[in-house]
Amino acid sequence: MGTGTSDRDDRQEVAAAALVDSGRLLLAQRVSPPVLAGRWELPGGKIERGETPAEGLRRELREELGIETVVGARVGVEVPLPNEMVLRAYVVELKSGVPVALEHAAVRWVDAAELADVDLVPNDRAWLPALVELLARG
Repeated sequence: MGTGTSDRDDRQEVAAAALVDSGRLLLAQRVSPPVLAGRWELPGGKIERGETPAEGLRRELREELGIETVVGARVGVEVPLPNEMVLRAYVVELKSGVPVALEHAAVRWVDAAELADVDLVPNDRAWLPALVELLARG
């Protein structure tokens, strides 16, 4: 077992929700920045200091979509971001509520076939194989 800082990941995490319900994945449409406005993404956001990824992602989904969730295991690859940040996706289960676009232009549910044609933000495209597999499992 190592004990030094080399074992620690001090990067700021941005967590995204791979929320699948009845064989469909929830996507949210960005309003900003202008270069990404109108494109679709997995909802989520920055994990604050002192939060676990699960706590932060639950908070973000409550704030952005008005839903209560259960956050599960990581899915897909880790996506490095600028400024010592990292983007990670997690399998999320809807516990209560109906997703509403409180901070996005819109929300929508897509199946695996529709996902292939969606204008996803570039970072989220790295998860396409894992998301298709997740959708295939239901």
